[in-house]
Amino acid sequence: MNWPAERDLPEGRRRLLKEFVMTEIDKPAKRRVPRLAVLAPVLGLAAAAAVAVPLLFGGSPAYAVEKRPDGLIDITINEVKNPEQLQKDLRAMGANVVVTYIPMGKKCSPQPRSSHFLSKEEAPLAVFPPPEDRMGQGFTIDPRVIGEGRTGVLEFSVSEKDGGVVAGIWARVGQDPIAGCELVDTTDAPLMH
Repeated sequence: MNWPAERDLPEGRRRLLKEFVMTEIDKPAKRRVPRLAVLAPVLGLAAAAAVAVPLLFGGSPAYAVEKRPDGLIDITINEVKNPEQLQKDLRAMGANVVVTYIPMGKKCSPQPRSSHFLSKEEAPLAVFPPPEDRMGQGFTIDPRVIGEGRTGVLEFSVSEKDGGVVAGIWARVGQDPIAGCELVDTTDAPLMH
């Protein structure tokens, strides 16, 4: 399957995608498992290398990680908890990353967390499009793009709305050191950088 790069979407297609997502958000949930609303592109987070993440709440364990033979790492989030352990597990697989979960109404401070973030073209941490066998099943990162003196930053934002779940991820590579994340109140989107 050959997908166009996000920045190459014609404005009409981008508007159509936004309208579809907003319609889906406003629909009442029909199942007991909350559904995901893909908001990253709508909120303009795609320019900052955010990717949509399917979250399946109520499952166990909280997350799953698997390293592929080619070095890519698949991540599936089942519950938004224990980012410290997810970070440890990813580092054990060779991914020098920091992981932060950000609830709605909060954002990380200070911003930016690095003196320099590489563009998604320079260091595409989140693999887009995802491998074909991963479509709709979490997301994939490429730790090989991080490089020496750099750290990958994965910020997850998850909130519930009208019985559904809205989730987004900001995935970038920054020059070391990466500042810690102190959650502070905000009325802005949590992953705006």
